[in-house]
Amino acid sequence: MAALIGAGATGLLVGGLSTAFYFALIGLAFGLAWHLGTWATFTYHVHEDRFQTRRALVARTVKSIPRERIRGVDISSTLGHRLLGLAIVHVDAGADGGEIVLNAVALREAERLRKVLLARAPVTEIPPPVAKRRRELAHIRRRWFLYAPLSGAYLLTPFALAGSLLGTLYNLGDDLGLITRDRVEHLGRDAAGLPTGVVVLVIMLFLVAMPVASVIAFTLFNWDFTVYQRDGSIVAERGLVTRRSVALERRRVRGVELADNPFERVAGVVRLGALVTGLGDAAHRGRLLPAAPRAVAVELASRVLGPVPGPLVPHPEAARGRRLVRATAPPLVAAALCAAAGNLWLAGVSSLAAVLAVPLGLDRYRQLGHADDGVRLTVRSGSLRRRQYVVEHDAIVGWRIRRTLFQRRAGLATLHAAVGAGEGGCAAVDVSEADAVALAWSITPDWITPFLAPPRPAKRFRRTPSHLPEPPPASTGTS
Repeated sequence: MAALIGAGATGLLVGGLSTAFYFALIGLAFGLAWHLGTWATFTYHVHEDRFQTRRALVARTVKSIPRERIRGVDISSTLGHRLLGLAIVHVDAGADGGEIVLNAVALREAERLRKVLLARAPVTEIPPPVAKRRRELAHIRRRWFLYAPLSGAYLLTPFALAGSLLGTLYNLGDDLGLITRDRVEHLGRDAAGLPTGVVVLVIMLFLVAMPVASVIAFTLFNWDFTVYQRDGSIVAERGLVTRRSVALERRRVRGVELADNPFERVAGVVRLGALVTGLGDAAHRGRLLPAAPRAVAVELASRVLGPVPGPLVPHPEAARGRRLVRATAPPLVAAALCAAAGNLWLAGVSSLAAVLAVPLGLDRYRQLGHADDGVRLTVRSGSLRRRQYVVEHDAIVGWRIRRTLFQRRAGLATLHAAVGAGEGGCAAVDVSEADAVALAWSITPDWITPFLAPPRPAKRFRRTPSHLPEPPPASTGTS
């Protein structure tokens, strides 16, 4: 509807009462009738065992989700929805169960639906929502918005905005006949003839706009970011223009992830996410905190999951050599190929890249670590994107010990813990073979013991009593 209204307004401003404007009016009327018909023929119902929707405008469509498969119920409200007191309800049933979206539902009804579906109780047992008591776990501070330039996703926002704006202007100018080949060539010649000072000024202004735009984007997405506990769920609310509320069942939260990059580590900043079983789009829906001080993130992780195990156990020194080789080998191979091809300039650049990769390899080794407190396991790895996973022992559903040819020569192994949440598991990279087996055995001994080699029995020698003669030697002849 908004697109049709925009098209009609544009046609009226550009062409007046033209044929295009009348076609836009016809399209607007048809779209309005279609949406009204869709609204009038759409129904939903919460049964004892399933949640069902029905559409019957042109063809009858019935979609049903078993209530025990529902993994989350999210509520979001755009600016228009909030002005009308409405909300959008997303019912997620995991990767295989699909999703049901209810658009333009009353806010009170949306909250009631979330409580009914997540509680998995009969509808009659849950009254309409009233003023509830909730326990706040964390709340964003205004000064944290200044951490936005430390994240590459927000820092590159001006490039995305500039590309989108230029594309829109080009398409609009092409449709209106304002862009021709001669005008594009003339504009290119004018841009090439600009003084160097003007070009440098434009570049400097763009570089200054990058952190400013990143802070603005961070504010729009994470305004009033609040995490609280209510009705057995962890609820995260955020957003300025579009307000989004994501509820995570606490019993399905099986771990947390702390992620950062080198710039965030220098500033003591980390991002916190939840590992939830069966949750779709976990990277966004499982977010518990954006860029925030590490102490705050660790405290929130302790409130949600429990204390984070520590201190981390460093990995063997042999892992340092592997990190250095993995960091420097690609540029060294590229340098050798360029030198063989006779391109000495690229060979020198690749060699310089190999030298600069040495600190990266050393930092990758420093970030390796693992720890276990008898209840939770934590592993950490990575440098440019360092991630530390903390998972409960009960969430681990399997183990995989991987040893490549080079790892076997160095006496190392990678222990992968399979977890039915997040990305499917976490790995302790380049631990000693003995530590990998011992760590897995300490958490699930019944699973690991059958795979351990039994000890070899000691050789038993029968001693002959002194009063008995020695046994005769075995006969070697043939009968």
